Amino acid sequence: MSKFYNPKRSRNLFDPNSKEPYKISRSKIDLFLNCPRCFYLDRRLGVAQPPGFPFSLNAAVDRLLKKEFDIHRANKTAHPLMKTYGVDAIPMAHEKIEQWRDSLGGGISYFDEKTNFIITGGVDDVWINPKGELIIVDYKSTSKGEEVSIDADWQIGYKRQMEIYQWLFRKNDFKVSSVGYFVYCNGIADKEAFDAKLEFYIKLIPYKGDDSWVEGTILAARECLEADDLPESGNDCDFCKYREAAKEVEIE
Repeated sequence: MSKFYNPKRSRNLFDPNSKEPYKISRSKIDLFLNCPRCFYLDRRLGVAQPPGFPFSLNAAVDRLLKKEFDIHRANKTAHPLMKTYGVDAIPMAHEKIEQWRDSLGGGISYFDEKTNFIITGGVDDVWINPKGELIIVDYKSTSKGEEVSIDADWQIGYKRQMEIYQWLFRKNDFKVSSVGYFVYCNGIADKEAFDAKLEFYIKLIPYKGDDSWVEGTILAARECLEADDLPESGNDCDFCKYREAAKEVEIE
């Protein structure tokens, strides 16, 4: 981790005096909602939270799902999961689908004139129904004994993620269904033997999004970055708690 983590960077910082559009990702908007102080430290001062370790198995599941849905995209057919859950749609074939799915390359983006922000996000998949509405799809994977859901308090980030993607596609003049789907893969850990393979239960979870909060949040994020002083921490930010606890013992 230390090889790639730069604790004090000087690039990609917000300059309140700059006239150039400032690029901000979906994940940074979520960071602002979780903790304005960490957001300010990251985007304005160049001190980012240490990154977590990569979830290589999750990434492998994502890649395999994309390959599987791409077969049906090319054939213009519904995936069996869609049929099982009664979703009248097929994976959308579009010249920009690979660009939209590339979060590191910018994904899908929109320039917001009010804030001078370019908001970006990389979506996992896009389906389309007979009405011509785009259905935003997000892949999730885990391994736990109980049935998966998106009802836990910490999963608010999943819902906001879906809603920002819906907002981005609407801002790019697409007709978007208010209902998106989570393709949730749950690794089965109670088999008698591993046998060099990991099997999953796959559940399709619908979610009706509401993106009415997005534009106000982007404006608030801009106002946060323009301030001269550090904002307050989030209500339950572990990073801020750690910094305060470390500061206390260092001073003693």
